[in-house]
Amino acid sequence: MGETVSPQRVQGSSQTLIQTAVPSVRVARVVPDVTGVDKTFDYLVPDALHDQVRVGVRVRVPLHGRNVAGWVVEIGEPSEGLAVSKIRSVIKVLGLGVTQEIVNLANWGTKRWVGRLRSFISTAAPATLISKVPTARYMPRSIKHVSNAVEGLKEFGSGLITVAPLTNLAPMISAIACDGPTIVVMPTQHRAKLLSAALKANNFSVASWPQDWAMALGGVDVVIGTRSAVWAPVARFSNIVVVDEHDDLLQEERSPTWHARDVAIERAARSDANCILLSPIPSLSARKWAGDRVVFDAQNPWPVIKVVDRNKDEQWSRSLISSELITELRDKSRRVICVYNSKGRARLIACGSCRTVLRCEKCDAALGQRDKETLECPRCSEVRPVICQICGSSSCAVLKPGVARLREELEAAANRTVFEVTASTESVNERSNVFVGTEAVLHRVQSADTVVFLDVDSELLAPRYRANELVTTLIVHAARLVGRSESEGRIYLQTHTPDNALLLGLSKNDLTDYFASDSLRREMLKFPPFGCVAQVAGQGTKSFLESLSETLEYSAVVQTVIKDTELGLVRAGSWQELTEVLSNAKRPAKSRLTIHIDPPRI
Repeated sequence: MGETVSPQRVQGSSQTLIQTAVPSVRVARVVPDVTGVDKTFDYLVPDALHDQVRVGVRVRVPLHGRNVAGWVVEIGEPSEGLAVSKIRSVIKVLGLGVTQEIVNLANWGTKRWVGRLRSFISTAAPATLISKVPTARYMPRSIKHVSNAVEGLKEFGSGLITVAPLTNLAPMISAIACDGPTIVVMPTQHRAKLLSAALKANNFSVASWPQDWAMALGGVDVVIGTRSAVWAPVARFSNIVVVDEHDDLLQEERSPTWHARDVAIERAARSDANCILLSPIPSLSARKWAGDRVVFDAQNPWPVIKVVDRNKDEQWSRSLISSELITELRDKSRRVICVYNSKGRARLIACGSCRTVLRCEKCDAALGQRDKETLECPRCSEVRPVICQICGSSSCAVLKPGVARLREELEAAANRTVFEVTASTESVNERSNVFVGTEAVLHRVQSADTVVFLDVDSELLAPRYRANELVTTLIVHAARLVGRSESEGRIYLQTHTPDNALLLGLSKNDLTDYFASDSLRREMLKFPPFGCVAQVAGQGTKSFLESLSETLEYSAVVQTVIKDTELGLVRAGSWQELTEVLSNAKRPAKSRLTIHIDPPRI
């Protein structure tokens, strides 16, 4: 380990002395795989493990009186000020972990999303101990796959391809993979499996992430999986493809709230590879990143989308069932799905006489309706008859009907059995032809002729800066369901705001004006991608945010909004500014803060 210096003659002697420098101490910096530990620790590398310990491997080390697993993230000299005599040694090498590239990317991720290094590395590491990697399997290309959209993007390398909801992605991904090893990120495991089978049929070697972790590291034509596949350690890659980049499933909901699209863009840039985003209705973040590097794929048109103006439907103005919906329901040849994001019976029930909201006498929560004669408290489970505590009336009015009540109304209008679907529904009756449910119904039912959003305003007008994009995600799901219909597939959007830019664009099949207005609104408010927002929650939130606003150094950079003692927002002009402030600001004693950077639903 040391370096040899020039031989010197010993004074007064004919002998020469070979002087060697004192061997340097080799230390491995390890991130323990322990919840709540957010530090790296130095460990000596024993001579017996010298050839095995390298960046990324999983090791066993002593920590606070017990032996724990962890990953080596750096090898070098001991940390400054740390006595070598106090450094303990690595006990054992357990197996493979990640690569130097992934460690570097994870370090960037900790800054970008104010997260812990362990969170990112554990996402990329194998779930089981792996010590051997198979040899690379790059298949010879006897057939060159071609896609007009991919060819159109070649002059840019990276960019955005706008596709129709039912575009067959196999030819497109095959054309991309012909140019070199490719990582493909999908929103769902089901779609990843279908695309994987199609690529294998096209004679590509495919590793399904994370099951085929070792194959991916060894080298294959295509690595495919859900959002965590963007962290896959691979031998080499030329392209990263993110399918349906607009989908919320590509973002981690827990802290750190990393997004696969953003990781893919950064990873491709660091590796001099191409990043290609695909989406039927691209997010503003994707459009801003792509700029002029946008290609439109001409395959498969959208289904018919009709906006139903409920302001004009006087006959059914007090109901969510419109005249257009009744026409669809009474056509027994059509399979109809009704989407309404309100689970159970009425959320808010008022007295039919005095309009007082019926509340629980025990805990003051708004009561729900178990059946026609019984009210039940969702908080304390108190049960009582349908009687107003103010005027004694036994009549009640539904202010916001739930899914169960809608099912009854739909059955009466359609004269057909209606199957109710919510997030807790495990299986559906595929023989049914009319369904009603929360957005879960779009994932549980395999096909339909008509999808009706009974109250699209409840999503469109939600107090979230990404409300429009969340609606487009639902509409894309609906388009895929009705697009397979043998009769004309239709989507109805029932609204009281027909002049909404998104609804107008969807009805005209031209979203240009919507994209422009959405971009202008976000830029004016400094919402992503024109700024960065963090949601801070937990014990000590109010004190922490108050200290930011009172500190001149920070108040000039960020804006704070305190919602209550344990919830608030911080906003800045860029993620670099915001994360630097959040990382450096002193936190209150005994605080337990959770930080979500650019969360999807604020």
